[in-house]
Amino acid sequence: MRNEVRFSGFGGQGIILSAVILGRAAVMYDNKYAVQTQVYGPEARGGASMSAVIIDDAPILYPKVAVPGIYVIMSQEGFEKYGADAVNPAVMLVDSTLVHSRPACRCIEIPATKEAKATLGRDIVANIVMLGALVRSTHVVSETALEKAILDSVPRGTEDLNIRAMKKGIELAAGISP
Repeated sequence: MRNEVRFSGFGGQGIILSAVILGRAAVMYDNKYAVQTQVYGPEARGGASMSAVIIDDAPILYPKVAVPGIYVIMSQEGFEKYGADAVNPAVMLVDSTLVHSRPACRCIEIPATKEAKATLGRDIVANIVMLGALVRSTHVVSETALEKAILDSVPRGTEDLNIRAMKKGIELAAGISP
């Protein structure tokens, strides 16, 4: 099954790292194929940035996301630039702390930045909270694969914080009815 996932937020939120982790989880731990692309130019600090991942059970012949079925949006500007055109049957996870608009498609509100700051003491792991929520909501990769990919990808000494962030995202998404 093919899944096209688009991440967007502002530079510095870990948008590209999120896509890399998701792709790594798919390829290294869920025995799938994945391709990751990114946009980071002048957007790298503060402006809207975007990254995308295609995950499939079969080899991927074209690496560009055409019509995302899943969106993870972490800033209002990211929504306006990369998510406002989302329509059914897509699903969009939004960081409800920072995104005020809502799409025409199914929307899952996750207060990632608020929870990262309040319960984990570090808003920098909001992207990992969103990854946990994404995987719990969509099952695009397994939770076990995501955890292993996070451990492979985060700086040494931050593993515990990042795993707690992932579990917080899973918990937040579990509390939302489908």
